[in-house]
Amino acid sequence: MSNQFWQDKRVLVTGGTGFLGSFVVDELRKRQPTAIFAPRKADYDLRETTATDRILADTKPDLIVHLAATVGGIGANREHPAEYFYDNLMMGVQLVHKAYEAGVPKVVIIGTVCAYPKYTPIPFKEEDLWNGYPEETNAPYGLAKKMLLVQSQAYRQQYGFNSIFLLPTNLYGPRDNFNPASSHVIPALIRKCLEAKARGDSYIEAWGDGSPTREFLYVEDAAEGIVLAAERYNDSEPVNLGSSFEISIRDLLTVIARVTGFEGEIRWDTTKPNGQPRRKLDVSRAEQAFGFKSTTSFEMGLARTVEWYVAQQSVPVTPEQQTS
Repeated sequence: MSNQFWQDKRVLVTGGTGFLGSFVVDELRKRQPTAIFAPRKADYDLRETTATDRILADTKPDLIVHLAATVGGIGANREHPAEYFYDNLMMGVQLVHKAYEAGVPKVVIIGTVCAYPKYTPIPFKEEDLWNGYPEETNAPYGLAKKMLLVQSQAYRQQYGFNSIFLLPTNLYGPRDNFNPASSHVIPALIRKCLEAKARGDSYIEAWGDGSPTREFLYVEDAAEGIVLAAERYNDSEPVNLGSSFEISIRDLLTVIARVTGFEGEIRWDTTKPNGQPRRKLDVSRAEQAFGFKSTTSFEMGLARTVEWYVAQQSVPVTPEQQTS
């Protein structure tokens, strides 16, 4: 850990009170920068130009980590494609442009695995990013984020502006969003299993047929990767952040049912979309470029996530959860 890089830095983390952002702030605190700012959307709505001007004037950052985003699972993406496109594009494009105008030395932009084409060869390599259209259910979100990569590269080419673009895979962990209307797959299934168990239900329903695969990265590992990139990486070529752990949704739900203690039947609703068929990243560039490698096993990360959620609900933790 290099505190020398951070000792004179004022760091602005947009979205710093959110799921990933809160862990990035925790990771930054270990480096002891001069100041860390994690303002709330209520105070600075970055879709508004005036708010973007104010946040830069108020914080005077040496480094920006742009995590603010409007996000959700497949259902939320299908219901709000226009919002997901507009919000994410406007927040990012204005912030990067205003940061350039203000002379901010570096911006770290967080993209999304949803930017990859629907049918990308496994494992996803960064150079495959433009070889097709993203999976339809989250394409507006993915493309809005992808435009920030275009902006990053264009501003480096024309202005010499230092911004980097990271592509994290699906994240999970404590403090995640467990709202069933907008949550991603792991928190959604954890909540579904625990609530079904509490009610004594004999079965649960899950979307699709269980065949798609996903790669999951524990949120604390993701935060470490982002901070390492902020410290060590200075290029506009995109970089994947992942764990190299691929699991089918069917197997994922089996593991979650076991960890939560739900013993009922799993029924698959094949009228609902599967999403992208497979996701698994090539993570070699991150290790080579700034020394990042995921260290948290999926079973350990999942156990911590379930324990955190159960604690929030004041539900007794089962012996299996305590020993996982």
